[in-house]
Amino acid sequence: MRNDKLFGLGVALVTPFKDDNTIDYSALSKLLAHIIEGGVDYIVVSGTTGEPPTMSATEKAELRSFIVKEVNNKVPLVLGLGGNSTESVVNEIKNTDLSGFDSILSISPYYNKPNQRGIYAHFAEIAKNCPLPVIAYNVPGRTSRNIDSQTIVKLANDFKNIVAVKEASGNMMQVLEIMKNKPEDFMVISGDDALTLPMMSVGVSGVISVAANVVPKQMKKMLSLAFDGKFAEASDIHYKLLDLMNALFEDGSPAGAKAALNFLGFCKENLRLPLVAVCDQTREKIKTALNKALTA
Repeated sequence: MRNDKLFGLGVALVTPFKDDNTIDYSALSKLLAHIIEGGVDYIVVSGTTGEPPTMSATEKAELRSFIVKEVNNKVPLVLGLGGNSTESVVNEIKNTDLSGFDSILSISPYYNKPNQRGIYAHFAEIAKNCPLPVIAYNVPGRTSRNIDSQTIVKLANDFKNIVAVKEASGNMMQVLEIMKNKPEDFMVISGDDALTLPMMSVGVSGVISVAANVVPKQMKKMLSLAFDGKFAEASDIHYKLLDLMNALFEDGSPAGAKAALNFLGFCKENLRLPLVAVCDQTREKIKTALNKALTA
């Protein structure tokens, strides 16, 4: 049976910071209200967009607890848990309080560049040790290794709790191969805002979106129209959002999203090093694109 909690519009949540670099929980509360009121179907906590590599274990635990209480079961929650040491990821899964979360999102190992057999073995260990459904995250632009379509399909067939892949390879042929060969109930989720509508035309289950931090209502409207088969109307919204989608990543993510959220009054642009705020030129592009997107 398809995991309906992962169907539709997911948001890769940013983590607001104060000027002193601590987590800005007041801003986070306002942001959560904004995206829930905007119609998101689920929220991804501590994904790449949330800057978890810069957080201590204590901060991560406090952040999880706050979000679980603040969201209060209004929408499902997904927790980012991944890394490039399989043993460390498994230990983190075993030692993390997963109450309040509906599944985990786990990135393919980065930096040490495993081959496809190693990637398969990594996710196999996660599947065997995770009490929640698992979304495998393929983003070769960050990891330097693609998860081949054959590897994804094999994982989907061999482990029933690997329920979806977040596909951010940018390779539409790979998306088509997964869609053609996957088990019926396995979900393919777009990991690229700008390619979401084209991917939906071949049957993907939605998107885990960075832009939905900023324009959740508009993203939700686009997806709803596409799910209803109204692709001409969905395309109108897509093209009004496209400049913003691209601008958000021009100077690094989540720097772009935080610049846009700052324009809207939800949080400051503060990031933790090595990430820095967008340059002035990009900020102006984001402002112009945001004004256009808000008319969608």
